[in-house]
Amino acid sequence: MKELFDNVSIRSSRMVTRAYSTSFSLGISCLDKELRDPICAIYGFVRFADEIVDTFHDFNKAELLERFKGETHLAIKEGISLNPILNSFQHAVNDYNINLELIDQFLYSMEMDLTKVEHSQSSYEEYILGSAEVVGLMCLKVFCYGDQAEYDKLRPYAMKLGSAFQKINFLRDLNDDFLEMGRTYFPGVSLVHFDEVEKKEIEKDIEQDFQQGLEGIKKLPKSSRFGVYLAYVYYYALFKKIKNTHASRVLHKRIRIPNPRKFSLLFYTYLRHRLNII
Repeated sequence: MKELFDNVSIRSSRMVTRAYSTSFSLGISCLDKELRDPICAIYGFVRFADEIVDTFHDFNKAELLERFKGETHLAIKEGISLNPILNSFQHAVNDYNINLELIDQFLYSMEMDLTKVEHSQSSYEEYILGSAEVVGLMCLKVFCYGDQAEYDKLRPYAMKLGSAFQKINFLRDLNDDFLEMGRTYFPGVSLVHFDEVEKKEIEKDIEQDFQQGLEGIKKLPKSSRFGVYLAYVYYYALFKKIKNTHASRVLHKRIRIPNPRKFSLLFYTYLRHRLNII
């Protein structure tokens, strides 16, 4: 009967993915079928950890995160968890040989969000590594079916793509992070006086990450290339919209891509993928 419980667990991870992200849900649906559930499992794990530090304000976040961390390690070790999100996650970790160091690095970045409101260059880079780059590497393990040689070849590109996505999230979420939570992720940037000069410097850095990330997408196995490319196209469209928005407006309004536009991007991406012009 454990098969029934495992099915319930992965359905829970799918539901979390659909509920929290239209973009990633569509991207995951464009992966080969056998890759979708493990990626949903990774997303569900990451999403729940992020929820602890970002939204559970009336609870002891540090205690909840520490408990979540312990339950994660136990689930991976024992091959089961009564938490359905962790149960599906441990399957992905064990089936695709995802390194525990990646998981611990991610959870450490979540811990940083509990106390750190401003970042130096070194803590910013460490936060990006844990909160985004290693998540890309977890997914890459799945995309490479655990093939270490293929993983090692694509690893730098996956990290750059994850970095680009996270930095765009920082720009998109300036209002929530700074005005509501008091967090400043970009080192040396005063959001009290955030202006076009600072914004363009950040965008230049993101553009470089995007360029390197795209090179990696071209090298991905066919089973995952379309889905990852779609995520790239969504985020690049968001990036262009942010670039065309004044710094003062970015700080006070969350920039979004409307769902109808997302579906038009899906069609555009599908055509480019089919014509092999990524």
